[in-house]
Amino acid sequence: MRTGADVIAEKLKLAGCRHAFGIPGGEVLALMDGLDRAGLRFVLVKHENAGGFMAEGGWHADGAPGVLLATLGPGVANAINVVANAWQDRVPLIFLTGCVDAVDAESYTHQVFDHQQLLRPIVKASFTARTGAIDAMMEKAIALATDGQPGPVHIDVPIKVAESACDEVPSAWRAPAPAGIAEAADLQIALDLFANAQKPLVIAGVDAVNEGAGSAITEFCQRFSVPLVTTYKAKGLMDERSELALGGAGLSPKADAILLPLLAESDCVLLLGYDPIEMRVNWRNPWPDDAPVIDVTPILRTHGMHRCRVELRGTVSSALKLFSRSRAPDARAWPGNEPETTRGQLEEAFAPEAEGWGPATVFHTLRRVLPESTTATADSGAHRILASQIWKCYAPRGMLQSSALCTMGCALPLAMGRSLVDEARAPVIAFVGDAGLEMCLGELSTLRDLQLPVIICVLVDRSLSLIELKQRAGQRRNLGVDFGETDFPAVAKAYGGHGVWIEDLKALETEAVSALGRSGFTLLACRINDRSYDGRI
Repeated sequence: MRTGADVIAEKLKLAGCRHAFGIPGGEVLALMDGLDRAGLRFVLVKHENAGGFMAEGGWHADGAPGVLLATLGPGVANAINVVANAWQDRVPLIFLTGCVDAVDAESYTHQVFDHQQLLRPIVKASFTARTGAIDAMMEKAIALATDGQPGPVHIDVPIKVAESACDEVPSAWRAPAPAGIAEAADLQIALDLFANAQKPLVIAGVDAVNEGAGSAITEFCQRFSVPLVTTYKAKGLMDERSELALGGAGLSPKADAILLPLLAESDCVLLLGYDPIEMRVNWRNPWPDDAPVIDVTPILRTHGMHRCRVELRGTVSSALKLFSRSRAPDARAWPGNEPETTRGQLEEAFAPEAEGWGPATVFHTLRRVLPESTTATADSGAHRILASQIWKCYAPRGMLQSSALCTMGCALPLAMGRSLVDEARAPVIAFVGDAGLEMCLGELSTLRDLQLPVIICVLVDRSLSLIELKQRAGQRRNLGVDFGETDFPAVAKAYGGHGVWIEDLKALETEAVSALGRSGFTLLACRINDRSYDGRI
């Protein structure tokens, strides 16, 4: 007998989903059974927030929408942070929740509240499953989650709908086709701007990553010698070892001081899938209203962060084909080699510490000794800003992070989900601060049970360093940012992993290489001095 839960699960399977993450409750047992029968592996986590980030990590690995399952009431409430992250960080997440049947909700109030009212501000859509229309609902839900800018879609599933017989047969899933560039009235203005530019510059963002436009951007920039700046999420759209790659930007005032003057020199700025939701205040109105800026975007931009002279609606790849035809094949850019100078200034600004140990040395060393195929994840904090400037990505999605919502507690589950779903099992390292790791220590047991060889690098300075920096910058007293030291290697051992204190470069090199040979997880607890980030970010 096919049930409503089966139709939901089979549709997800047709859309490429192979995993679901969450914590069970009585109201979602039928859904769990349906997912299992359809061939989706259910992964038990210790908190719904971690489950959502594991689902995101899996999406980065195989491209299928993430699936998060939560029971009614507290299960739904626990997931709010990761759903908000999916909304702001453009992650396709199908959030399945259980609920009591409508007739019961009128007289039964235990754990019952309006899930949809709570979630609607942070989801692209919220549906209630109804027998007889489940396939149509799922078609809409998956399309909305994956089309344009991806995002979370909520589906509330009443118990009887999940359990009852259903004669619907899920239809084949067809992904929405990307739109080409529309014949905008000012298209020729944009083409002429680029054709005549002496100093063109590209800023690319998360929409270009989700489109898969890395190859097109690389070919375009190399053909015309156009330098590329990316948001943190878009690191690796071009191999960051390229002389044209100026790395990620968005949260580092130190990097901004180097990049923004180059931006001011440009006579044609191409925004390729650039969503400024990742950017700090320095990137609000970074050019005059009449500046020669062209925005290639899949959606109408309503952020108000800046203006552009021309907006072209459609895909990055189709736009670049048009721009390439408008400019002479042998046309070169930046005759004064200013981007090369800028790249050198960035390398010098974020070099390892002169004294031989500190967070910059940690990041440089691990990038050097770990394989090129290594994926990094990063929690929010001072360490993430520095790591995002130092860690070079050689391909898209080489560094995963929450860079729009900027939440803590995401790096570990992102790494776990990436490692779990990646069939090649390329190395994954999670960069976390000591406070961020404390938020999700329970997931070390999930990591143990899944037997994933994730490497965890925790920067131990016993402080919320980024907030402490802001306190001092505002001449405020030290308050509520410092705490005691946890013996993280002992915690790792208690959870079945390998943990070690690291306080020098040689030990870091040795332990990082050793971690690559383990079947379980490794925790590298890197002790750094107080205020190690002063002047670094």
